[in-house]
Amino acid sequence: MQVKLSWQPDADRDLPLPSYQTKGAAGADICANFGTKGGAVTLDPGARLLVPTGLSMAIPDGVEVQIRPRSGLALKHGVTLVNSPGTIDSDYRGPVGVIMINLGDTPFEVTHGMRIAQMVVAPVVQAQFTLVDDLDATERGAGGFGSTGVVA
Repeated sequence: MQVKLSWQPDADRDLPLPSYQTKGAAGADICANFGTKGGAVTLDPGARLLVPTGLSMAIPDGVEVQIRPRSGLALKHGVTLVNSPGTIDSDYRGPVGVIMINLGDTPFEVTHGMRIAQMVVAPVVQAQFTLVDDLDATERGAGGFGSTGVVA
């Protein structure tokens, strides 16, 4: 499957394109790209920020690109993504940004070229929604949060 990428006009084109770090990786790491001048931003505890990647993409019909947190940033620094996974639809052609949040207790510096998130390409199924008078009965029924039991 091919996802076509293009650089934003002000992007630093010397940075790597999204890439898989191991043979079995499901997600391709994507970098912060603050443009040709580089730089960094500090993400204070509790703060969130849209971090540019310098990229736009053309995603084939029938798939989406999901933007997910990097586990190392989450574990070591408490830095994650606000809308996770974020979805990039196949008909979107604008700039790709990553909404980061610092849930840790110390400021975190997002530097130019830092691997900030991972991209997963996933199939999409569009449903047909039908309004009905009654729904099928199931054993669970309307049981919601915690209704299937408590794990000890």
